[in-house]
Amino acid sequence: MALTGQVTGDDWTVSTQTFPVDGGFGCEVYVGHGGAGGEFKHRFRHSEIFVTESETVLDGLREGMVWIQLKRSETIHL
Repeated sequence: MALTGQVTGDDWTVSTQTFPVDGGFGCEVYVGHGGAGGEFKHRFRHSEIFVTESETVLDGLREGMVWIQLKRSETIHL
């Protein structure tokens, strides 16, 4: 069973789901938000492997929040 996490705001969401890998756990990160430019959705695998699932979820949520911040500030364009 995978451990999941989610944080949301008025028009954005970040969620993660863990999966077992050699040496620990990895996670998929899902980000999405609405805005003047339309709806944005992106999914990616976190680049790091963690020993515990809780570390994995928390760091995945942090990484997703960085993506939301960069996207909403129009620093990145995808």
